[in-house]
Amino acid sequence: EYQWKGPFYFIQGADPQFGLMKAWTHGDTNNGDDEWGEEIKLAEQAVQAVNKLNPKPKFFVLCGDLVHGMPGTRWKKNQEQDLKNVLKNTDQDIPLVFVSGNHDIGNTPSRETIDDYCQNWGDDYFSFWVGGVFFLVLNSQLYFDSSKCPELRQAQDAWLDEQLALAAKQKCKHIIVFQHIPLFLSQPDEDDDYFNLEKSVRQEIMEKFHKAGIRAVFSGHYHRNAGGSYKGLEMVVSSAIGCQLGQDTHGLRVVVVTEEKVVHRYYSLTDLGSHGIERELLDMLAKQK
Repeated sequence: EYQWKGPFYFIQGADPQFGLMKAWTHGDTNNGDDEWGEEIKLAEQAVQAVNKLNPKPKFFVLCGDLVHGMPGTRWKKNQEQDLKNVLKNTDQDIPLVFVSGNHDIGNTPSRETIDDYCQNWGDDYFSFWVGGVFFLVLNSQLYFDSSKCPELRQAQDAWLDEQLALAAKQKCKHIIVFQHIPLFLSQPDEDDDYFNLEKSVRQEIMEKFHKAGIRAVFSGHYHRNAGGSYKGLEMVVSSAIGCQLGQDTHGLRVVVVTEEKVVHRYYSLTDLGSHGIERELLDMLAKQK
């Protein structure tokens, strides 16, 4: 799909994170994740809302922390199986795109934890085209702490440079990136935090993205909505399908891609399920047909 064929939209979700709600409520985030019935219901609600949408989205991307259990912890496999059982009900015509989060491969990932993720969910970084738009999925954990697998970070860096060179040649309409950890939450020069990438790493990536003409980076991890911009590069942080750490509702983001711009809006699962996408966004999709 190298060719622009007119406006389209996709759905972005983040952090279904089966097991966090109980762990968070009980104040035991290391091993209090032995129940996730609440998250199953929310994930089912998300899938039902996406399935009802008309026209259908081009794809549904989940930006990491699929489950709460860290690699090797007791409930991880069960949590993953339950999430797969829910996601199997996604409309066959809506491809699912998975992004690795820190809970999926560990805060300090290793070759083993990444291999395990890839066997379960697909590659930890890759690119794809939809209607003339180039999408990049990155493993942000390698930017966060690659001390156990420095060669994998180098491999991703080299691959990314190749992909950006390719995108420049192909004259794509937009380049959009998906990763779990945001570059920043609101300001490009904000202090280092658990929820963003370290300043020196962040600066290097932002510059690279800016030079490549990347339009937007979509992420999760924060369990709240946030975002900002750096030299025309928009950083979009979406709240969670699962546990909320702020005042937002369990929700999904609808992202409309037109020839000129990328427009997005966050909807609660309830609103998206009962009312669908509002007229204003639907009109943008209909305009250039």
